[in-house]
Amino acid sequence: MIRSPDDTDTAVRHRTILTIAVPIMLSNVSTPLIGAVDTAVVGQTPDPAYIGAVAVGSLVFTFVFWAFGFLRMGTTGLTAQALGARDPAEMVATLGRALLVALVAGVALVVLQWPIRETAFALLDASASVEGLGRSYVDIRIWSAPAALVNYALLGWFIGLGRTDIALVLQLLLNLTNIGLDLWFVLGLGWGVPGVAAGTVLAEVLAASVGVAVALRHARTLGAGWSRRAILAPAQLRRTLVVNGDIMVRSLALIFVFVWFMAQGAAQGDVGLAANAVLMQFISMAAYFLDGLAFAAEALVGRAVGAMRRAAVAAAAVRTSLWAGGVAALIALALWGFGPTLIDLLSVDPAVRATARTYLPWAIGAPLMGVWAFQLDGIFIGATRTADMRNAMLSSSLVFLLAWYVLQPWGNHGLWAALYVNYLARTATLLYRYPALLRAVPA
Repeated sequence: MIRSPDDTDTAVRHRTILTIAVPIMLSNVSTPLIGAVDTAVVGQTPDPAYIGAVAVGSLVFTFVFWAFGFLRMGTTGLTAQALGARDPAEMVATLGRALLVALVAGVALVVLQWPIRETAFALLDASASVEGLGRSYVDIRIWSAPAALVNYALLGWFIGLGRTDIALVLQLLLNLTNIGLDLWFVLGLGWGVPGVAAGTVLAEVLAASVGVAVALRHARTLGAGWSRRAILAPAQLRRTLVVNGDIMVRSLALIFVFVWFMAQGAAQGDVGLAANAVLMQFISMAAYFLDGLAFAAEALVGRAVGAMRRAAVAAAAVRTSLWAGGVAALIALALWGFGPTLIDLLSVDPAVRATARTYLPWAIGAPLMGVWAFQLDGIFIGATRTADMRNAMLSSSLVFLLAWYVLQPWGNHGLWAALYVNYLARTATLLYRYPALLRAVPA
């Protein structure tokens, strides 16, 4: 039974932060392993085109699915605020709206698969061999879209309720199933790149089916039934669409930065693309660990905003960020110590290994640069200050492009430096708006 927050719930303690963050961290341990296993499995073929194809194909869905990241982020903030306001009916209605949007959007992506694929590969300057394999990946994985977006909505709802233990189970089901199927389809059956995509599709469908069943059962424990009128209430539906629209624009701008980064890496040849893809796995691993604290910020800030407690908002922001900074430092140390070994595990190609080692210091420092932007994202999502997030990310993307243009003479080093500039710009723009966020919450 989910309890409504009282004075004890909204008092942000370190134990409360860890209760939310640790299950997410544990589940996220397996999430970057999907990309790592994908890379390692196809990396056993001594041709960098296979790694590049999975990297490019995955990037297409990073772009497509991250555009719908509002289904996770917006649902978390709105659910947490409903919990803080002690409104069970709105908690259930928030889930209903999220699932409705997820299904409609997922079906639309399947219907629009041809223009999505053609546009994606027109933008990515990959070699013919990489593009051919990448297209086969995209053609299969697109069928996971409805299930993948439903999983986003479910994850956001459980995080907003503070039930990250349930989110942990669902994410482990998704990720471990995906890893197992990849190993079976690629190493066992020899399906190659299409096998990686097929494993992801089946894992997403299984996780979504189990997740919906758990959510429907859990919603009944809140003491509020399903109501089409509540789900489609004009004022709440309008608010949901505005919040989600802002987050979608913000996500598109963020994805543009990483698409541009990978596209410029691809322009340097298959070896450069593969090396950057290997190092981006390290950044993904770091981000998934740090997401645990960012998600805790979303849930606790949202709960405090719903309860109209400014002091609790500030406490959630500061204490989750302190934990995140410590975790980022530990991740950087781990990458410094084990980075070369991890590179060797992810690729057998000597040229890819050597190139990845050259640029490894950039990946080591990335968690220390990016952690503050991740935390501020979580704080603003919890407060549903999504217009501020949208504007900050748009301006930060322009700063990134300017930095890339100026730093082009330094090649791939300049490209990585521009990514660092983007982290700094995201942090600075959101910090500038943070005082207004606090003032908007009653003292």
